[in-house]
Amino acid sequence: MALKLSVLDQSVACVGRGQDESIRNTVALAEHCEALGYNRFWLSEHHSLPTIVGTAPEVLMAAIAARTQRIRIGSAGVMLPHYSPFKVAEQFRVLDALAPGRIDLGVGRAPGSDQRTALLLNPDPRSSQHFPQQVAQLSAWISGEAVAEGVQALPMSGTKPDLWMLGSSGYGAQLAGHFGMPYAFAHFITDGEGTKEALDLYRHTFKPGLIEKPHATVCVWALAADTEEQAWHLFASRERARVNRQRGQFGPLLPPDEARGGYTASEQAYVDDLRRKAMVGTGPQVLAKLQALADDLGIDEVVVITWTWDPAAQRRSYELLAKAV
Repeated sequence: MALKLSVLDQSVACVGRGQDESIRNTVALAEHCEALGYNRFWLSEHHSLPTIVGTAPEVLMAAIAARTQRIRIGSAGVMLPHYSPFKVAEQFRVLDALAPGRIDLGVGRAPGSDQRTALLLNPDPRSSQHFPQQVAQLSAWISGEAVAEGVQALPMSGTKPDLWMLGSSGYGAQLAGHFGMPYAFAHFITDGEGTKEALDLYRHTFKPGLIEKPHATVCVWALAADTEEQAWHLFASRERARVNRQRGQFGPLLPPDEARGGYTASEQAYVDDLRRKAMVGTGPQVLAKLQALADDLGIDEVVVITWTWDPAAQRRSYELLAKAV
């Protein structure tokens, strides 16, 4: 069976372009990926981060729903400790009314921001401690069960969003197993570290709940170009962003020509390791790496995230992967 490919986009800011353009590029990319046959298009949530300007996945999902017909649309994810589970359920029931049977509601515990910003979103500093209870409440609201007497999350219809657990550690894996939820591991955050262990933990702890048997995917950073040399050239923008993050510096993505060089010895060692693990190359080369990862993890779908300074290069990368499949 051919590997199913999906997309995660974060609306990355780029030097020389307005942040509003990044948002519009995300919507255009969703239309492009639907035409290419991708299975899902997911959107992340970050706050007050100069590199990533996708702050409201539910708003972007509505825009994408209005411009697509087939592709599943999802959040990867809603950072649930910031919000009321009832309000999130209402938002996603509205989205499901706009795109019936096409909505994925991925939730996570991480703040998607620094602690100061998190407190502006929710003044309760202990909100993340209530995450399991929030997930249970959200599941009940989404399914149409009345959590509070006489109160329902509307609109009701013949379909409902699919609830996913997102994570980059064993915590989310165990919680997904406990609730019997689909699970997505953020491979791109850890550079793969802990992926197999998290999926094994998920499968070991799984008990039927929202779904009858375990269903997992991983979100992987990958970049394809017409030649391997070109792909590594484009990768320089991502490479620089990762080094700058190690320094505690966040900003718009630099063009590849401006992103190269200037590393300390320890940073060069980090870059060498990053390149060794990176899924970069031609379409067939990257697909082979993704397929090998999927085979090793026992999954049949991979969610691909790609950062490039030039949106045309990002679209081309997804074209080449789709063609390779």
